[in-house]
Amino acid sequence: MIREQATDKRTLKSIHHEADLLVVGGGLSGVCCALTAARAGIRVLLVQDRPVLGGNSSSEVRLWVLGATSHMGNNNRWAREGGAIDEILLENLYRNPEGNALIYDTILLEKVVLEPNITLLLNTAVYAVEMDPNSGSETSSRIKSVSAFCSQNSTTYELTAPLFCDASGDGIMAFQAGAAFRMGAESKEEFGEKFAPSADYGELLGHSMYFYSKDTGKPVRFVPPAYALQDITQIPRFRSFNVNDYGCRLWWIEYGGRLDTVHDTETIKWELWKVVYGVWNHIKNSGQFPEAQNLTLEWVGQIPGKRESRRFEGDYMLTQADIVEQRTHDDAVAYGGWSIDLHPADGVFSEKPGCNQWHSKGIYQIPYRCLYSRNVGNLFLAGRIISASHVAFGSSRVMGTSAYVGQAVGMAAAVCIRQQLRPANLTGEQLKTLQTELMKTGHHIPGLRLQDGQDVVHMARLSASSELTLSELPHDGPLIPLRHSAAQMLPLTPGPVPKLTFWATAAQDTTLTVELRRSSRPENHTPDVTLETKQVALHTGKQSVSLHFDASMTDTAYAFICFSENKAVSIQGSQLRVTGLLSVFNKTNPAVSNYGRQEPTNDIGVDTFEFWTPERRPNGHNIALQIEPPLSPFAVTNTRNGVQRPTYQPNAWVADRQDTNPTLTLQWDSPKQIREVVLHFDTDFDHPLESVLMNHPETAMPFCVRDFILCNDRNERIYEQTGNYLSQQVIRFDEPVETRSLSLHLSAMNGAAPASLLEIRCYE
Repeated sequence: MIREQATDKRTLKSIHHEADLLVVGGGLSGVCCALTAARAGIRVLLVQDRPVLGGNSSSEVRLWVLGATSHMGNNNRWAREGGAIDEILLENLYRNPEGNALIYDTILLEKVVLEPNITLLLNTAVYAVEMDPNSGSETSSRIKSVSAFCSQNSTTYELTAPLFCDASGDGIMAFQAGAAFRMGAESKEEFGEKFAPSADYGELLGHSMYFYSKDTGKPVRFVPPAYALQDITQIPRFRSFNVNDYGCRLWWIEYGGRLDTVHDTETIKWELWKVVYGVWNHIKNSGQFPEAQNLTLEWVGQIPGKRESRRFEGDYMLTQADIVEQRTHDDAVAYGGWSIDLHPADGVFSEKPGCNQWHSKGIYQIPYRCLYSRNVGNLFLAGRIISASHVAFGSSRVMGTSAYVGQAVGMAAAVCIRQQLRPANLTGEQLKTLQTELMKTGHHIPGLRLQDGQDVVHMARLSASSELTLSELPHDGPLIPLRHSAAQMLPLTPGPVPKLTFWATAAQDTTLTVELRRSSRPENHTPDVTLETKQVALHTGKQSVSLHFDASMTDTAYAFICFSENKAVSIQGSQLRVTGLLSVFNKTNPAVSNYGRQEPTNDIGVDTFEFWTPERRPNGHNIALQIEPPLSPFAVTNTRNGVQRPTYQPNAWVADRQDTNPTLTLQWDSPKQIREVVLHFDTDFDHPLESVLMNHPETAMPFCVRDFILCNDRNERIYEQTGNYLSQQVIRFDEPVETRSLSLHLSAMNGAAPASLLEIRCYE
């Protein structure tokens, strides 16, 4: 028995931890920051105030992970984020195609706890920050340590490190450290942002709460709690409710943009619970939804998903112009591509549309100067709190982008530790080192190529057993009705456009408009430039049609062969799926504004253009074409061109479809002592891989190599991998392999696509 006297003075247990980098916040940004830094060789403390990792993507909130692909709802082709977040989402796809949020939690926890360089503290909240008294003026202060408390073990922690990263969402550590920050919207005049919101619209985005229902197979009654919203007409969109909306489809159950989204979060949560249970009461008991009689309320979020609170100031502030104009930055370390997505502050109680989304024509760079505090010298910023205006934040805030900037911070911290630099002093050659080290992990930076002087592949002669030449996309697939305009993307080089033949079936004599288009910027995939238009006469029945374009390509880029909407015509599809080839569709809907075409009615500083988007597999077949002369975009030399995904060309070696042993061979003039081989495979970076709620037809991408064998110059197997589903495989040998050549045999794929490889690197 333990007896205590009230007069006893007792203290909580206290533990001290030291590391090279302290990361506060275990959402995806903090997780990817910690993983990247730890794998780069520095010691990391990861502090999370919740029992699980993942933040808004975890089982506590259950928001899907969105990023530059925007559900494939914009023109950002092959834009899914790479590196650690790519690894996490591919692992989740393989283990959890049903989107079970609890399994997703285990994957995140496993990734972190398996890293020996990470110390993880769950259920631990930072509550105090101690500044270094010797750190100088207010413009160059430094954090010395932070204090944290775990409610589960009644333990306080003193945590010290030379570098700190705030990825907490609200910026709890940065705020207490005195880092300069903003909250609310800037005026239109401050950064020349025409999309800056009015006071009527509101200056903050609110929180959201989701729920799931389940069919029990028998009638279920629902008695609402006393605090449930009684008057459903307070929610303007109540007339559009349906029983099929659940989870993230209820993103519009949003509230709090008129309140303090930091300190009023508990108030906001109770209002959201009130709304959720009021909505469910309406669905179950209004009599308007007889199909809901067997449904029960299975899960309601216990904490809301936050969108916006503080934003901290770095040496550069991302603005609307950076996004819309796709401005280039010498210190680019990440990218974004979600729409500029602002919501009315009144949320679910607003008469306005639930969101106001405007896209750029492609992805945009995020500079390193946005990722550290301008006045706290050893503080990195990651996640939604990076240095961005309210308008730019509308795009950069989403979790895929937040994770990506977290990776950049993690690697920056590792470079700073090795070079003994403060974040703001990481410039010049050290910045190039940061960019190189990021790209080596599969972290794509638009406009940059990996140039790694230690990679001995650049000293080798490259050869392949075959290379796919694109003479045709066979006409063996389904018919594609032209209910919407359709286009085949083809990678072309400077010069004349090849002669093309397509197959069409017409229900009546008609004229089909076919356009040759391209993007105004080679790295974009918005077909906003029309090079030539053809009017093709079609007769009733099936026929082949030849197209001769007089226009030429001025540089290497994707051309779009656009077949205009014609309800009397179907064109022949192809079963062949190939790395870097896509068909896209312009799906217009007159009943829905901003669908198929972005066309602002007012001057808000965004462009007018069409959306041409692919369909998800198993749909989305390529368009059958015969191509004369054949295209040769899949050369083996692409595997060392420094780009690890399709961009303005496929950037891949693809073997011939008839090649039964696709093999890439490296040969050197003298023996090499190979310690490491890095391979990058095509995991379809056009697929967004939302983490939860989205069922997937696959557990691995069909373009990805499943099994491969690596042999030395004596044709001996020195490594063999089966069951691969990841983008990157790093092969490290316990003892260096001495050889004059390496041969890589791609022995099996995860689908019917021809064997392909995006990159190979070798290190002594």
